[in-house]
Amino acid sequence: MKDLESLSASQAARALARRDIKATDLLLSCLDRIGQRESLIKAWVSLDKENAMARARELDKGPIKGILHGLPIGVKDLFDTCDLPTGYGSPIYANHYPAADAVSVALMRQAGGIILGKTVSTEFASFKPPATVNPHHLKHTPGGSSSGSASAVADFMVPLATGSQTAGSIIRPASYCGVVGFKPSFGKIMVAGVKALSPSLDTLGCFGRSIGDVALGVAAMSDDLELAHVSELHNKPRISICKTQDWSLAGKETAGALALARFAAEAISKGPVKDILLPTACNEITLVQSRIMSFEMVRALGFEQKSFAKKMNAQLLQQLNEGSKISYEQYQKDLLSAKEARFAIDQLFLNEVDLIIAPSATGEAPIAKEGTGNPVFCRGWTLLGLPCINLNISSGPNGLPVGVQLIAGPGKDRFLLSVARALAQSLPDPVLRDQA
Repeated sequence: MKDLESLSASQAARALARRDIKATDLLLSCLDRIGQRESLIKAWVSLDKENAMARARELDKGPIKGILHGLPIGVKDLFDTCDLPTGYGSPIYANHYPAADAVSVALMRQAGGIILGKTVSTEFASFKPPATVNPHHLKHTPGGSSSGSASAVADFMVPLATGSQTAGSIIRPASYCGVVGFKPSFGKIMVAGVKALSPSLDTLGCFGRSIGDVALGVAAMSDDLELAHVSELHNKPRISICKTQDWSLAGKETAGALALARFAAEAISKGPVKDILLPTACNEITLVQSRIMSFEMVRALGFEQKSFAKKMNAQLLQQLNEGSKISYEQYQKDLLSAKEARFAIDQLFLNEVDLIIAPSATGEAPIAKEGTGNPVFCRGWTLLGLPCINLNISSGPNGLPVGVQLIAGPGKDRFLLSVARALAQSLPDPVLRDQA
C-alpha cells in the first residue's frame, strides 16, 4: 500500500487493526512527509523519531493495544508530555520536561497511539501569530492557537493531532486549513496536565481529515470509547441556521458556505432549514466570553507575568493589562450571565431545534502578517459549552478552505458526529464527501 501518510486516521486504524499495514511503515511515511515539508510549514516544535519508531516496532510485534493502535499523533505544545519538552509556546518554558503526561495524552498512549512530537501552539494559546503557515497557501495563517496541529493534519504529516479551544482555537484553524476539527462538550475531556488559560472555558479536542478520525481522537482522549463508533442517523433532526449577532463581520465566502450547508442539510432535516435567533439571554455571549477569558488569563498567567514579563510578547502583555482592568464584580456578573445563557440554550435545544449550523470563521484564512484571524464566530459557542465540529464546505477568493460549524445541544457529542457524517454525505462535491 503506497502513500500511507494520505490515509485518514480511521482508514489507517482499520488497516492497522487488520494487520494490512505496519505501524513502522505508516510512521516512516509520515516522517518522510515531514522531512519534505516541515521546512516550509513549520508545524512542529519537536519530534521524537527514535522513541516513536521503537514504539511502532513494539506495537507491530504485540497484540492490538486499542482504538489508536499504531497511529502517529501530533500533540499541541500546550499538553504536558513526560518524554518531550513542553514549552506552552513560550521561551519561559524552553527545555521544560513535565514529570507526567497530561491525562488526555496518557489515555491516547494507552489506546495504542504513537506520540510523534509536539505541534506549534501560539504563546500560552493566545493570539500572537506563530511561524507556522497554512499548507494551502504559505503566505496565509493556519489560525491559532492550535496552529501546528491543524497544519500538520492538513499537510498529511500525521493523521491526527490534539487541540484546545478557549475562544476559537480548534474550529477556526480547522476551517482555515480545510480539516475536520471537533470541540466536544465542555468537560468531556479532562484538562489536567494542559496549561490553563481560562479554566471556565478551556476545552480539549482534536483535528483529523474525517468525522471518523475526530471521533476516534476524542474517544481516546476522554476514555469514552463508544464515541469512536459513529452511528447512522435514523431520524431526521430539526436543523436551523444561526448567523449570530456578529453576521456583519462575515465575508462573502462565509455566506456562500452557509448557503451550501443549508442546501445539504435540507436533505437530512425534518422540515425546512430556517434561520433561528438565539434567546435574549444569549445576546451578549461574545462579549461575556471575551471578558471572562481576559479576567481568568490574568490570574492563570500571573506567575509568568510577575517573574518573566520580559520573555512575554508585547501583544500578550497588553491583553493581560486589559484583563486586569476587569473588576471581580464584573467577572461575577459575567459568570451569572453565562449560566443564564446556558439555561436558555438548553431550553432552545429541548423545544425548538436539534442542530444549529453557524459560521466557523469570518472567511478564509487571512495573510499571516495580519494575525491568526478573528475568533468571533466561535466565542459564544465556547462559552455555552456546546459540542461543535467544523466541516469544510467551500473555498474563498484565494482558493483557501471555508468551513461551517455544526453545533448540538449540551452533552450531545455522539448525536453531533452522526449528523455531521450525514450532512457530509449529502454535500454535492464528492471530494468534500470524503470528510464523512
